[in-house]
Amino acid sequence: MGWFGKLTFGTLGLLFGGPLGAVAGAALGHMLVDKKTGYSGRDTRSIPGPEFGQAERAQATYFISLFSILGKMSKIDGVVTKDEIVVVQNFINSLPMDAREKDFARQIFNQAKDSPYAIEEFASQLYQAIYNQPALLVSFYDLLFKIAAADGKLHPAEETALKGIQSIFRLSDRQYDDIKAVYFRELDKHYKMLNCTPESTNEDIKSNYKKLVKDFHPDKIISKGLPEEFIDFAENRFREIQESYEKIRKERNF
Repeated sequence: MGWFGKLTFGTLGLLFGGPLGAVAGAALGHMLVDKKTGYSGRDTRSIPGPEFGQAERAQATYFISLFSILGKMSKIDGVVTKDEIVVVQNFINSLPMDAREKDFARQIFNQAKDSPYAIEEFASQLYQAIYNQPALLVSFYDLLFKIAAADGKLHPAEETALKGIQSIFRLSDRQYDDIKAVYFRELDKHYKMLNCTPESTNEDIKSNYKKLVKDFHPDKIISKGLPEEFIDFAENRFREIQESYEKIRKERNF
């Protein structure tokens, strides 16, 4: 990325303002003092560098806002999980970038997740950079859902953020539902089987499970002298209840 080399010559302050400039500046500062990156560690802010062209400005905006949004999304429910880190690391490692650029992406991610700026601010700047590339917006939106699904549940704060970004990206409700279904359809089905939602507590889930197991246990159905067809239905439902409980129990690790 040609624009990345220009950042190392002190032109960052001339390129961005607002949240992107603050996050990118902090990320670059960490890189400049990290001997492992190969930088000298000297202050380059006063060194004049080449100007950015329009295409380079758009590329830089996309790159910085992209990893800023990933950082905010990963912590929007209050904690960054190991699974979320793995998703982001795998994404970064899959990109055709050199080691310095990947390090810069990680630094942006780390700076943004703890920054005071709202995820919508970064999303708006990203949309302005690639609004004429709807396929890219949808692809990135899919990645956000992948991060949200990394811990097996859609936290209310994550869903609120995703709905807000849907509006910023001008995505339809159908696009939202289709992408959400890829990551949460099966788990939602299991919650519904136990008369619960992803927001239900572990204790509520356990309580509902015990009640349903008792209600649909084959022995209880048989003892009531119900028709054989209903007994078959109850046995199938009993197995589905057990399967759903095991799926949710493993996802929540209780």
